[in-house]
Amino acid sequence: MKMSMGRIGRRLLGLAVAGVALAAGGAAFAELGQPRPWEWTLQESATPVMDKITSFHTLLVWIITIITLFVLALLIMVVLKFNAKANPVPSKTTHNTLIEVAWTLIPVLILVAIAVPSFRLLFQQLDIPKADLTVKVTGKQWYWSYAYPDNGKFEFDSLMAQDKKPRLLGVDNEMVVPVNKVIRIQTTGADVIHAFAVPSFGIKIDSIPGRLNETWFKATKTGWFYGQCSELCGKDHAFMPIAVRVVSDQEFAAWVETAKKKFATNPANSFAAAAGAVAQ
Repeated sequence: MKMSMGRIGRRLLGLAVAGVALAAGGAAFAELGQPRPWEWTLQESATPVMDKITSFHTLLVWIITIITLFVLALLIMVVLKFNAKANPVPSKTTHNTLIEVAWTLIPVLILVAIAVPSFRLLFQQLDIPKADLTVKVTGKQWYWSYAYPDNGKFEFDSLMAQDKKPRLLGVDNEMVVPVNKVIRIQTTGADVIHAFAVPSFGIKIDSIPGRLNETWFKATKTGWFYGQCSELCGKDHAFMPIAVRVVSDQEFAAWVETAKKKFATNPANSFAAAAGAVAQ
């Protein structure tokens, strides 16, 4: 018995050490703005809206946990106190006014407690403040196109790059925006319905052909942030990543000048060239 318990103890210790190592290894290569190994929480927030979403999520977790524990306690009490052995003579009670009022009023109060921050959050998401920069995002089969109408009206395509990390999220041309600025996203679909979603920004909006939808974000941290098309748009739906690089104002200004030259020389990415091709 002593040998058996010893082996069990060593195995449990080994599993614990392996678990700690795995968690440490996952944390070592986990980065802001992308999924993390063994992640069971929301992605780390990078915008005020996502801060509110995270807080609201935490509130809901507490509420449903308390409700679940309360219902479990009631079920245990019923099993122990009201079984046939404990109550050989069953009660003939048909109703209880206090309990009936309580089980009607308490759920209403809980729903009100959930509704108030929910409506406040929805208003913040949908009420777009005055934008510092507008980016038009067009979903195509199966990649994204970005246009900057405030900065010279250049446009470029963003396709998944097999040789870039993180896997299935790296792209050849990322969307670039300045930090601490209100970015208005105007999105539509060129062929079928897509959905533009970046978890760390707390944004997710459908890109529908023939319709222009709007959302916004204000990134408070610099770095790379990733998302994906969140609508089942076809066979390559899983290979339609979104990459956003948040930079300082100076870096953004320099990037704009470079982008004007880079994408203006590519007929496939030029508004004027596309219009000319249609006219011909």
